[in-house]
Amino acid sequence: MYNLRNCTLTSFLCWALLFSMHVSGQGMPITAPDPPRNWHEMDLKTDGFYGISLKQAYQFLKGKKSKTVIVTTIDSGIDTLQKDLVSILWKNPKEIPGNGIDDDHNGYADDVHGWDFLGGKGGKVDYTETTEEVRQYFKLKSKYAGVNTAPPGMEKEYVYWQSVKTTYDSTITKAHNEIKDLTLEVNVLTATNYYIKRELKLQSDQTFTKADLDRIQTQNDTITQSKTIWQSVFTQIGDNTTNAKVLKDLTEYYAKQNNTVNPDLDARARIVGDDPDIRDTKPYGNNILKAADASHGTGVAGLIGAVRNNGYGINGVADNVRIMSVKAVPNGDEYDKDVASAIHYAVDNGAKIVNMSFGKKISPHKEWVDEAFKYAAAHDVLLVMASGNNNQDIDVKPEFPNSTYLDGSSTDNVINVGSSGPKLDTTLAATFTNYGKIHVDVFAPGVKVTSLDMDAEFNTADGTSFSAPIVTGIAALCLEYYPELSARQLKQAILESAAPLTGTMVIKPGSKTEKVDFTTLSKTGGIVNAYKALLIASKMKGERKK
Repeated sequence: MYNLRNCTLTSFLCWALLFSMHVSGQGMPITAPDPPRNWHEMDLKTDGFYGISLKQAYQFLKGKKSKTVIVTTIDSGIDTLQKDLVSILWKNPKEIPGNGIDDDHNGYADDVHGWDFLGGKGGKVDYTETTEEVRQYFKLKSKYAGVNTAPPGMEKEYVYWQSVKTTYDSTITKAHNEIKDLTLEVNVLTATNYYIKRELKLQSDQTFTKADLDRIQTQNDTITQSKTIWQSVFTQIGDNTTNAKVLKDLTEYYAKQNNTVNPDLDARARIVGDDPDIRDTKPYGNNILKAADASHGTGVAGLIGAVRNNGYGINGVADNVRIMSVKAVPNGDEYDKDVASAIHYAVDNGAKIVNMSFGKKISPHKEWVDEAFKYAAAHDVLLVMASGNNNQDIDVKPEFPNSTYLDGSSTDNVINVGSSGPKLDTTLAATFTNYGKIHVDVFAPGVKVTSLDMDAEFNTADGTSFSAPIVTGIAALCLEYYPELSARQLKQAILESAAPLTGTMVIKPGSKTEKVDFTTLSKTGGIVNAYKALLIASKMKGERKK
């Protein structure tokens, strides 16, 4: 442990350094350098990184013609002016932009590139929400708080309340604990950020990276230890990030946890104006796709289909897609009504693949989402989902949405994706990823993956949220070149591309030392491969109905 008595900074800066050392392990961490920005595209055999063999995939496709595929991202929105995305945005062919009229009579006026189910009048957007368990807790609290037995006729709801309260208590405890740490972190990083920028002679709007820290040569203890803190932060998060991005993400997460403890439970009614507990056909929302929280959705879209080989940004996995953005995910938990509405919107407007990088612990209207999943299946639309980042076995503790329906049935148009790291060693399974031999289908790169961000920025991040769109991109690529394949066949090609890594022992997600065979973590026991998926797809007889 770091010796606090050696610290010469102010007391909270000392604690920050102590906290930074604690997070990283004992002392400054010795870690491998960041993988290449495009490691998720690479090939294990030729490059040494366990990517999806995208170069080999495009070599296989050379000379073949493709057909445009519409892909929907149900997410936090999208930066419609992002240079790498502008030309691949879906455009509603029957809608005249900006006239305030529902030209195609689908219930949504000016839905040129998609729709925002969190929008309201005056261009407002309900992007700051709380978790579902908090919403449900306060909804049921007046009825059941202090009640020890189920009232007659209310047995089912009472059991539901008990589940809600258990989850709520756990969530609130975690939020309180994290807020204490986050308050310290925000204060410390804000202060040390000031010292570093002053030492580097940066303007208020300029940023610094880990590489910039190497330019600092000083005997001043405050500057030296500020540098040490930021070196630790960059080492943990990734060399490609900036101080501004770190502070932005930290303050956003702080706001999210604070909204768990002090929720604005009236935001939905005040901004959107609908009742999320009534499933009807009344249109709601607006067409505002870029709000303050559109970073996540922009990154997801970029991984799927950012313009390839244009000398800017990143290369998306698929080379001929149109991204339809549907905003239904706030900085908090999504509503079941919005998820169901978003899926219906995507299907009705021609999407063939839908990416769903979100999830939550409780689903009060799961029957609505189940119906939407079945609607997508009936229209031959593939749904690709992130497994979640709670390092838990979702065969035992399910996340929502999922494809195990309330009536016990399931459909064959859903792929659930876990996250893998860049190296074929004990760290192959991401520490944060959810897993499950039954409910997680396949793994894909999700550690230090670089994609687009809002306002011409880029973002390197961890998460199954990035693994899912990589799989979505592979599915789109297969469908572009083999347009007769059904959703079921796309899923089959992707799952068969992931060779089981029998005998590969990895640290179990959520553990520090326990090792398990990688094949125990998903249905396939492997990592998706674009080249192999295309090879398999090329040998299939298409069954998509025209």
